[in-house]
Amino acid sequence: MTETRRPLAVFDLDNTLADTAHRQRFLEKRPKDWDAFFDAAPQDPPLEKGVALALEAAQECEVVYLTGRPERCRRDTLAWLAAQGLPEGRMWMRRDHDRRPARHTKLEILRELARDREIRMLVDDDELVCDDARRAGLRVVRASWAAGASAGLREAQEREGRT
Repeated sequence: MTETRRPLAVFDLDNTLADTAHRQRFLEKRPKDWDAFFDAAPQDPPLEKGVALALEAAQECEVVYLTGRPERCRRDTLAWLAAQGLPEGRMWMRRDHDRRPARHTKLEILRELARDREIRMLVDDDELVCDDARRAGLRVVRASWAAGASAGLREAQEREGRT
């Protein structure tokens, strides 16, 4: 089997591989400070359980990343992944002005990926994304190892389509 035909292990970033607790304060104020929230992402500490799972998955799978972060964060995000020693992999990001809920944007991409590749697992912290992925027949690992998303982050994921 060639490298490009290996099964996929799909990883979310925020609260799956990256601990966003230090920057969630930017979502607690009104109006939310999205620029500051995403500008602080390069300082996210890694979540050890998520990083270990990604490294383990890379032994049998092609690791790819599926995040609700906007496209404008690509360079910082790739640098962060490399700094953590995470596997290189393709990354799907939210278009800068796409405000659909994460569960819709992510499921759309996952369905597209599943057309011609086996998705061995999806690892994500968002309960709604995980539930929809399970209903679509995917094996899901819910990333429950982060301290928990603030109400502002949960609202951003589902209602505001921001992450």
